[in-house]
Amino acid sequence: MAGKPQSRDDRNDAVDAFEEAVNMTAAQLEKWLATEESKSVGQSDGGESVGHASGRRIVTLLRTDKGDLNDDDLAHMRKVVGYVHRHLKQRPGGDVTDTRWRYSLLNWGHDPLK
Repeated sequence: MAGKPQSRDDRNDAVDAFEEAVNMTAAQLEKWLATEESKSVGQSDGGESVGHASGRRIVTLLRTDKGDLNDDDLAHMRKVVGYVHRHLKQRPGGDVTDTRWRYSLLNWGHDPLK
């Protein structure tokens, strides 16, 4: 939606969906992102994975006042919601506690065990 101003409803919908999808606090996510498990998953070109970088941005978004969110922030929030919703549909069978599937979701701010 670059270039097109966001209506108040669009902004509120994006924030609401983000707050529903991201069920970790900034402190919980920051602590998770410091773990080796967090760094062990996701697509990367040899550097930081997309999900890990997203997690760092999510920490910032969680600490940003809603009124200070810009269009890029809202676009990332929508990306997070889309990722979490798609990934949840791919839940593997059995105990997911120590799975790459859960670790990936944790990088995006969602703990499926909550």
